[in-house]
This record gives sequence, C-alpha cells and structure tokens, in this order.
Amino acid sequence: MNKLFITNGTIIDIKTGNTFLGTVEIIDSTISAIHKGPFNITGKHTVLDATGKYLIPGLIDMHCHISEKFAPYFVASGVTTVRNTAGNITLLDSLINEPASAPTPRIYSADRMIDGSPGQWGPTSFGNFVTDDVDMARAEVRRQVQAGAKFIKLYGWIKKEVMFAAIDEAQKYNLEVACDGMNSKELSILDFAEAGVTWIEHISGFAQALYPGWHPYVTDDIQQIDWHNTNEQAIQHICEKLLSYNVKLCPTLTIFDQSANYPNHWSPNNYVMASIKNFPSLNEHWKENAKYIETIQDRITIILPLIKKVARMYYKMGGTVVTGTDTPALIDTFPGMSLHRELDLFVEIGFSTFEALQAATIKAAKSIKLDDIGEIGVNKIADILILTNSPLDDIKNTQSIEWIIRGGHVYTPAEVLTHIPTDEVFNQRLEAFIRKWEATEASQ
Repeated sequence: MNKLFITNGTIIDIKTGNTFLGTVEIIDSTISAIHKGPFNITGKHTVLDATGKYLIPGLIDMHCHISEKFAPYFVASGVTTVRNTAGNITLLDSLINEPASAPTPRIYSADRMIDGSPGQWGPTSFGNFVTDDVDMARAEVRRQVQAGAKFIKLYGWIKKEVMFAAIDEAQKYNLEVACDGMNSKELSILDFAEAGVTWIEHISGFAQALYPGWHPYVTDDIQQIDWHNTNEQAIQHICEKLLSYNVKLCPTLTIFDQSANYPNHWSPNNYVMASIKNFPSLNEHWKENAKYIETIQDRITIILPLIKKVARMYYKMGGTVVTGTDTPALIDTFPGMSLHRELDLFVEIGFSTFEALQAATIKAAKSIKLDDIGEIGVNKIADILILTNSPLDDIKNTQSIEWIIRGGHVYTPAEVLTHIPTDEVFNQRLEAFIRKWEATEASQ
C-alpha cells in the first residue's frame, strides 16, 4: 500500500466553485480522504507540499484520435482522460490496459468509424468501415461490441437506412452513438438526433439544418452565407429540438479556430510545446494539411461563428456541451495542449472560468458515466493537477502545471515526456499490427 499526502494546497471544489485549503490523502490510485484546514501527518509517508498551489481534477479531452506515439503529451499537458472518437480498439489495446498510474491517459474509445461509400477516408481498413448495406452495418456494430468499443462512431456519408440500423443495433447493447456529419450532403443534425444519435461531434450537421442544401462541397450561391449573422430564432428552434432528444454536443472549437487563424494561430511557448514542435511525424502531418489551407478556410472553418453561437446557446438552454479538440486533425491541434485552447475559447464565447473547467472535468466525466473521475473527492481516482495559479482567476492558468497526479503517481511534465516513444519504435509496432490485422481479415 502506497500512501501520498498532498498538503496545504488550495482545492477547487469542481461541483460548487468554492475553494479551501486542505490536504488530499491518496492510497495507491484512489483518494482516500480530504482534510480541510491544517492536518497532522503521522508515520512515514510521501508528502507533496502544495503551499501556494491550486488543485483541480485532471482534464478530459472528449474528442481526439489518440496514438501510442504521442499519448504521453496528453498527460504532460494535464489531460488524464481522453474520449477516442474512432480508431482501432485492437491497435490501442496496450494503451487502454495501462495501469491507472501510467504516464498516458485513460482511454474511453470507439472502434473504427462506420461510413457510407465511397468512404471519406477511403475504402474499408482497420480505421474505418465503409458500407451501404444494413446487415453489414449491424454485423460491424456487433463486432465492435465484442472488441470492447465503449460507443459507436458514425461518419458523414452514411446512408440514412444504414444509420438507423447501426443505431438500433448499438442500442441493443446499451451503447451510445456519436456522429460526425460535417461533410454530409443528405442528412442534417436533426436527422441524426431523430434517428437516436446521442453525441454530435463538431456540432456537425447544424449548418445543414439551418441552411438546407448547404454542405462543405456545395458550389452554388448558397455558399455565400453570412455566418456572422445567422438567425438566432431559427438556431434556438433547432436547439430546442436537440434538447428534446437529449443530444450532447462536443463542439471542438479548437480545430476550427487553429485553421481559421492560420498562420497566426494559437501556439504557446512552454516545455511541452517545445517537444511537440520537434516531433517529426506530427509536424509533417500538419504541414501537409496546411497545403490545403485555402480550401479548409473556405469550406470548413467558415462556419466557426455558427458553431460558437450554437455551443453557447445550447449550454445556456441546459444542454450538455463539453470540451474536445479533434487532435491531431487538420493543422496544429497539439495533443494535450490544445485542450487549454479549447478552454480559452469556451470562456471567449461566454462560459465562466468555472463553467469551462466543469466542461473539461466533472461534466465531461458524467456525460459518459465515468463517475470515478472528474473531481477531487473521496473514492475517486487520484487524477489531479497542481497549478501555480488559479484557473478561476484566468482560465489560461490551467497551463501553469507544477505536478500531474495520474492514478496516485506524481509526475512533472518533463518526467512524462521521457516516455514518448521514437517514431522508429512506434512504426515497428504499427507495421506488426497491420500484418496481424490483414491476416485476420483475410482468414474471415
């Protein structure tokens, strides 16, 4: 049994916004007690003095695409849990099964996305499943259930009847369904909600509902929409319908914002960022995407003003709105660090600093029924950030990380970064996985 005491810190109660001086007592990976005020420690135990520091729960990125090669960047940035919105469960198996104290985040994951032909990411592979067949979609959902998927992810070119079938099959196993319908030419956010989709990623399909006929590929005059002056009454009407279906939104403001403002976009200077900027494969990926910046700005990020307006309104109306980044998609969506930009943007659109923190901690955790994380409380997993400055005063202070407690283990950001695998090591593991996956597929 390992016992850790974090003493004399200002603890932020993420339920109420109140703060108090106290000591957090941790046994192994779990918070065993919280002592308000001075506390006398008896016996020989590990003690971390947090005098003058602030304690908040570990942050949660509710929309990313994690990989073993950059997973530690999340924890080094204070993100201790991620919701992986499509990938491959088998490929992530070792990460998913890491102990609570590992320098990589806890992973709540979907398996490969289910899309319609011809497939926005190409034909069926280990990362996506392309079909226009109802029975094949149902069979894929069942396969993903067996693989251990926590939810099902649908993509924008899925046919309506296939969407209904996949959702119906998922509901048999009590799995929620998420949808990224950003590029949908036929369906809108209301179609997704009415079919039973719980999670709308990027607030996708809202523009299609507000402006029937619009989609990112449209070339006629409907592309000339004034996205800064959209009809608030019409937006409220759509939001009311979404609320009636208990839809949850993950707007991922960051991915839009980074590309919309490129090349003068958010790029802070700190120890973690210095490492990310020297990580070859990530930077090559973003550099390649930047070649298409004009198209990205003209077709995708142009709707950012609408996404911001909807996120703010839906939250004020009582809907669930949580923080996510879509790391490492598009341009400079820095793993882990981008969640701090998402928090900035939440505050910019009208969330208080406390409300933004909740959206990245307790409300995010509760939205996916992870009741043992998201707050500093007795019997909760000890995922805690110890900050130099209070994020209630300025949300940017979530970046002032002194220590990260991951499942009861104390790390500095620098210590976490020593666990980044080399590209060579990762590529060897990936190639081995692909060979195994292709052999399995060939035998079926």
